[in-house]
Amino acid sequence: MRKTVAILASTAMLLALPGCATRQNPDPLESWNRKVFAFNESVDSHVLKPVAEGYKTVTPEPVRTAFSNFAGNIRDVWSTINLFLQGRFKEGTQSVMRVAVNTTFGLAGLLDIATPMQLYKPNQDFGLTLGVWGVKPGAYIVWPLLGPSTLRDTASLPGDWYFSAGSVGTYPRERNLLVGWQVINTRANLLEAGNLLDDVALDKYAFMRDAYLQRRQNLIYEGDPPQDDQDQGTPDPRQDKAGPEGAAPAAEPAASGASSGASSPDSAVPALPAASSASAPASLPISEVDTPATLASAGKHNPWAMFP
Repeated sequence: MRKTVAILASTAMLLALPGCATRQNPDPLESWNRKVFAFNESVDSHVLKPVAEGYKTVTPEPVRTAFSNFAGNIRDVWSTINLFLQGRFKEGTQSVMRVAVNTTFGLAGLLDIATPMQLYKPNQDFGLTLGVWGVKPGAYIVWPLLGPSTLRDTASLPGDWYFSAGSVGTYPRERNLLVGWQVINTRANLLEAGNLLDDVALDKYAFMRDAYLQRRQNLIYEGDPPQDDQDQGTPDPRQDKAGPEGAAPAAEPAASGASSGASSPDSAVPALPAASSASAPASLPISEVDTPATLASAGKHNPWAMFP
């Protein structure tokens, strides 16, 4: 409860700051964001990354995979709720089946046997639900320890926290241990992707910001966003996805790299804008599993982002 109050209070403070997001400037808080981003990067490089490297060295891969599946199964419940809130009843029903199969036959989610059955993993939260309902994203924000977000997506944080591995703990000590394990396990799974990001991004902050905003827009429009839309004051995403008459077709998603498993239609990643001097070339392959765009989109590049 205290965490939720703190988050809402911080959001209210930022809303009081001058400046507002526009199509041309979705990042009016850039000065603040860059300072927080630098802090998060410092925490990652000096604390979390070394711990994650040690954890990966001593922990067998099947153990890491099992815990990732377990935490992901809990997260799938949150995604399922949001699918129904968005009116996507077919996908929501499939997601219910996925959770049921993995929970029962997958030993409480330790095994992911639903994906080979083509019950794909959803990737939804309340921020995306608000976007489907027509709520504007507002300014881009980088939260201390939590990573990238927007004013709209911040509303999803309490639900994200609740539907994490820590929710199965009975006592505070158990919950804290599970949350810590999830943070370290997630970071360990992303070590190679983090190194790739360091290699390709001329401006790491701008690269992550652009990837995050594009990814969120892409998920709201179910993989086919209008080309001229920047997710700022847009019409209802449930309208004809071809956009207004005469509008240019939506940009095609970038080619996918190698993936360790099947991915959901919701998980397509759009090509990053070639015009951004801070980004890698637009032809850079973007994979669901191991690319900077995916990390930024879900907040996974952040050392404390714990939600699969």
